[in-house]
Amino acid sequence: MTTIETIRANLHNCLDDTSSLNLPNGKKGKVRDTYDLGDSLVLITTDRQSAFDRILASVPFKGQVLNQVSEFWFEQTKDIVRNHVLEVPDPNVTIGMKCQVLPIEFVVRGYLTGSTSTSAWTQYNRGLRDICGNKLPDGMVKNQKLEHPILTPTTKSEEHDESISAEEIVAQGLIEESLWKKLEEIVFALFARGQRIAARNGLILVDTKYELGIDRERNVVLVDEIHTPDSSRYWIAESYEKRFTEGLEPESIDKEFLRLWFKEHCDPYNDPELPPAPDDLVVEVSLRYIQLYERITGRQFEVDTTTPIQERLEKNLAKLK
Repeated sequence: MTTIETIRANLHNCLDDTSSLNLPNGKKGKVRDTYDLGDSLVLITTDRQSAFDRILASVPFKGQVLNQVSEFWFEQTKDIVRNHVLEVPDPNVTIGMKCQVLPIEFVVRGYLTGSTSTSAWTQYNRGLRDICGNKLPDGMVKNQKLEHPILTPTTKSEEHDESISAEEIVAQGLIEESLWKKLEEIVFALFARGQRIAARNGLILVDTKYELGIDRERNVVLVDEIHTPDSSRYWIAESYEKRFTEGLEPESIDKEFLRLWFKEHCDPYNDPELPPAPDDLVVEVSLRYIQLYERITGRQFEVDTTTPIQERLEKNLAKLK
């Protein structure tokens, strides 16, 4: 069992940089660092906590949670679609097959919710009833369950993802129509499986995003991550109906309080340097990631605190050099 004391003792045992591993052809992302070995990719999920297009803090065990939640879901869904996992040599690392990643993020939504300018609820509340080709009825309210899940794709961009409909995707030649139909079937099947397993563990899988690719044999492959706390929204199932009826926001195990702290104590979009996140807040974020791991998977979270994380990585990845 991972306690608050264990988290606090590991505040400075976080993986925030992987360059010392000296792996080839590296690319640093917000949270995940990728190294190209030629026939495969090394995907290292760090403990970096990102928001406002900035790194806010390093959170103990966060990378392990994300990597192992994905590992759980890849195993639970491999009968639906092939995935990229070749090996998981370390709690923070997945070795994945290389493939041609499709230029679309597949965002599946089961509920009308969200607060950003591009969220389904924000668009609906502005009067939009056609969201990425999905026709929604009048009279819906925030956090209401949709009659059936909808797919709201976005284009991938370094700057800003743009919503797009299936018709536009096919018309622009981004994905051919016959393949698109197959991809739709796959993502809805993945989401249905995710919702069933989440419900079994007392959670609602509200929405998520998938990334898909094509391998050398022209098979569809699920890549990146799946149903993690960073790519998906989860609500607590037992309190949803009551809170929805009362007009309250659903109960969740989220990390929004960390973003709010930075918004209250600085201008996180424009200040050249951000203040350090208080240790108590970082501990709470770590605890919530661990709670989500245990709720999502139904398993107890196990950590190795006998070896510093950098040393453990060096040992487990030595054969890749």
